[in-house]
Amino acid sequence: MRTWLPGLRGRASRQLRRAWRYSPPVILAASFAVLILLGALLLWTPWASPGQDLGFWQALFTACSAVTVTGLVVVDTGADLTLFGQVVVLVLIHLGGLGLMSFAALTVMALGGRFGLRGQRLVREAMDQTSPGDVLILVRYIAILALSLEALGAVLLAIVWVPEMGLARGLWFSVFHAVSAFNNAGFGLLPESLSPWAGQPLVNGVITALFIVGGLGFTVLMDLWRQRRFSTLGLHSKLTITGTLVLALGAWLLILLFEWGNGETLGALPVGDRVWAAWFTAVTPRTAGFNTLDTGALALPSVLLIMFLMFIGGGSNSTASGIKVSTFMVVMLATRSFLMGRSQTTAFRRGIALSSVFRAHAVVVLSLMLLMLGNFLLVILEPDLRALDVLFEGFSAFGTVGLSRGVTTEMSTAGQGVLMFLMFVGRIGPLALAFSLARPRDAKVRYVENQVQIG
Repeated sequence: MRTWLPGLRGRASRQLRRAWRYSPPVILAASFAVLILLGALLLWTPWASPGQDLGFWQALFTACSAVTVTGLVVVDTGADLTLFGQVVVLVLIHLGGLGLMSFAALTVMALGGRFGLRGQRLVREAMDQTSPGDVLILVRYIAILALSLEALGAVLLAIVWVPEMGLARGLWFSVFHAVSAFNNAGFGLLPESLSPWAGQPLVNGVITALFIVGGLGFTVLMDLWRQRRFSTLGLHSKLTITGTLVLALGAWLLILLFEWGNGETLGALPVGDRVWAAWFTAVTPRTAGFNTLDTGALALPSVLLIMFLMFIGGGSNSTASGIKVSTFMVVMLATRSFLMGRSQTTAFRRGIALSSVFRAHAVVVLSLMLLMLGNFLLVILEPDLRALDVLFEGFSAFGTVGLSRGVTTEMSTAGQGVLMFLMFVGRIGPLALAFSLARPRDAKVRYVENQVQIG
């Protein structure tokens, strides 16, 4: 073994390094597409479903939803998939949530290879990093942090579910939901998601903590670990944490207001349980996808609020998707600066780079265009379904949230295809998709500037 192992490691490293020569966004998009196809093929096998095999389209939709950590389903994960099928879904969630490039980097390190500047650029792009530092150190910390938090979450959830379900099923239930929650996937093993535990403090606390922490972003988590104080955090971390708190607390109060008297949602629960259920409903649209209330029974103001929150999503370089909290904060701050007549966008006594402001606006515009296109097609393709329900599914797919008003399985094949497209572009990012189609180039000529009438 000693004679051929170094050669194998060397060849594998050279092949992986040659792959880095292509544009990072192209490789990122292609890697997700390949992973979805491989996952679909595994779920299509007889070992993945009991009784009757899944159709390839169902397997493809499930794989796409798992890799993009969405949670929209056309089959019952707990009843229609075997343990093998559920493990496949869990592996796909892990690869899609933590980022395929992170696992590629770990593979290269395991094979004894080294990353050059091209390789680090690829991983940095995949992880949405702008700092030129050694991203492999961050990758290593990500793996350790993710597995540790998932293990801790599984142990805490087992305190509730093992006594209720027995040792084997309770442990698997705990592990599956802990991994799904941390990766903001929203896949559950019951068709009613977590509704039976709408007022259970430990389940609500652990699940929401896992997907909030996972949705903050690994850069923010590492910054918190190193600095320990809010005042010494980087500007990105401050914006993400502040935006997360404001959106979560604001949505919590609004859900309590909108749903308190709704007899089909909060109104049907004891007062203490209403507080937990409202909190869960307020924070799950950050792309977690679990639910403890019937999403289809929510009042119209709550539905519109959740659609807005799904569009924003979680933090950059996290297991969540959407336009990202930091993007939303930068756009809001830039708007405030313009209205106040300031030439520089600032926050926490720091200036925000003009390139970041342009990037944030580009992400929002591209996201809106893609979302409008997808929803336009969905409304045309699904004339027999309520427009609000169809639009909600579109927002959920693009934000890779997984919340549903129960119409995903009723959609046509074409409609489900549009949902898969929205899940895919929502996960890899509109800006990465644009870069994949047209590589940006710095302009060599500057033109005379002129004023254009706006508004």
